[in-house]
Amino acid sequence: MAKTKPECSRLISSLKALANDEDARQGQRFFKTGPGEYGEGDLFLGIRMPAQRKQAQLFKDMTLSEIRQCLKSPFHEVRMTSLLILVLQFKRADSDHRTRIFKLYCASTRYINNWDLVDVTAPHIVGQYLLDQERALLYKFAESNDLWKKRIAIISTFSFIRQNQFKDTLAISQLLMKDSHDLIHKAVGWMLREVGNRDRRAEETFLKEHYANMPRTMLRYAIEKFPENRRQQYLQGKVRPL
Repeated sequence: MAKTKPECSRLISSLKALANDEDARQGQRFFKTGPGEYGEGDLFLGIRMPAQRKQAQLFKDMTLSEIRQCLKSPFHEVRMTSLLILVLQFKRADSDHRTRIFKLYCASTRYINNWDLVDVTAPHIVGQYLLDQERALLYKFAESNDLWKKRIAIISTFSFIRQNQFKDTLAISQLLMKDSHDLIHKAVGWMLREVGNRDRRAEETFLKEHYANMPRTMLRYAIEKFPENRRQQYLQGKVRPL
């Protein structure tokens, strides 16, 4: 009797059958995979997100051991689909399995190495897990020298924001205020905007204290939904600090 092919190998074969060379070339440009760029060296098969989500559903019962192997793939879409499987499993898991998923995710950050991989999954695993847990890990990530850990730290707080818990988002935003990378500026600004979508006063209290020292991109993202006259007051430095 033929030996059953490992689940990770079956997933990779299934994804490779969907590969599109032109989409792969576009992905490598869009996700900045050139020398010296943030996604340097990443490889793409050229598979769009709806197809990846469908594959995740087909392989949703994959073991964590096999997912760990797939997360090491050089192909972006294999890593994304593996992370999507973790999200699906986390939603229906008991507390013990959720802990195992969370630990696997946090131990695999070297492979969660582009902004889409973080944004699509971190709130649904790290953020959801930490809703009723101690959150020191996020501060450790925020203070690291790793771009993707820093992005995981701030983006994970989206789950807290949805529960009208803003304290950690604001504290981590302050920690990342002087970060030099554009991807962190955008992420922090986005999360501040999400705070404001739920509590404009909470966002503005933070902005009044810090906006004069914020990177311009971060500020623009944070005030994107403000009325135009208020936006201009911030952009022109006319808002009185606290």
